[in-house]
Amino acid sequence: MKKIFFLVFIMLLSSCAVKQKAADGKDGKPGNDSKAEMVQAAQANVESALPVRPISVSDIKRSMEYLASDELQGRATGSEGIEKAAVFIESYFKANNIKQYFDSYRDDFEFKNSRSATPDAVIKGFNIIGLIEGNDPKLKNEFIILGGHYDHIGLGKEVNGDKIANGANDDASGTIAAMEFGKYFAKSKTNKRSILITLYSAEEMGLKGSGHLAERLSKEGINAYTMINFEMIGVPRAEDKSMAYMSGYERSNFAETLNKYGGEEVVGFFPKAKEFNLFMRSDNFPFFKELNIPAHAISTFDFTNFDYYHHVDDEADKMDYEHMVSFMNKMIPALEGMMNAPTKEVVLNDE
Repeated sequence: MKKIFFLVFIMLLSSCAVKQKAADGKDGKPGNDSKAEMVQAAQANVESALPVRPISVSDIKRSMEYLASDELQGRATGSEGIEKAAVFIESYFKANNIKQYFDSYRDDFEFKNSRSATPDAVIKGFNIIGLIEGNDPKLKNEFIILGGHYDHIGLGKEVNGDKIANGANDDASGTIAAMEFGKYFAKSKTNKRSILITLYSAEEMGLKGSGHLAERLSKEGINAYTMINFEMIGVPRAEDKSMAYMSGYERSNFAETLNKYGGEEVVGFFPKAKEFNLFMRSDNFPFFKELNIPAHAISTFDFTNFDYYHHVDDEADKMDYEHMVSFMNKMIPALEGMMNAPTKEVVLNDE
């Protein structure tokens, strides 16, 4: 135990020294590394000396309190706030050894938002994409895609002087889940198949980010196995035996396979998901459409357990962090089983 503490201490000192040099730049001039990058890198270097551990409340709360902070002004696509969110996520990827899939972490695109007051204005968006390569010589050429949208609506209807719709549940919660799974597998290296961590902007403007990425991956011929979109997982379901539900439940054997490896009913059927056609209304749908793979959204928002959808009170302090951690840690063995199965067990059902 003393050796571990000594190693952690040395790693921390080394990391701080390296990062201070990067921050100072040449001849003592300011460098390019931000304070957030320095802190995340130092923390990651310390954690790399320790065994892989379950996801903790402190892990997710730190990210939530930044992504859902007033500083980011509701993370509207095209805003300064979403740029800050993107930089934070990129720094997180770098600090936790999540690699680039493209030439950079960003997947850029442009679009016009017909729903806006200026429908002819061109809006620039960017998805953030990270890669954890699989450890099997053959299976690493197959990809499991994990994702969530990191944008939100920006400013909302003012309540008690507050106009910032922080989007903690929608969808900083899903974004953080994907980030944490990326961090876990980048460290554990227990995935035979490769993993893409895909975080989208412009979901709130009509699935523009996920649509662009799915089309790009399709054109490039990616060998995708399945896709999981995490959407609003910040609070527990009111009443159900499963922790979460899955959109498009009947379209594949995804839930059955996931629950087999999870050892319990982690995801279940939710009638309202079918009634409201949620399968086609979240970022999973473009991947189903473009890649013809099992692609589903997983959520714990059941229309009765959270009153602040697209509301300024969708704040970090409204999240149930114990629930989030429990859900994520139950998902890990389920994901691991799917990533390491010798064949593609999850298949689309005949319609």
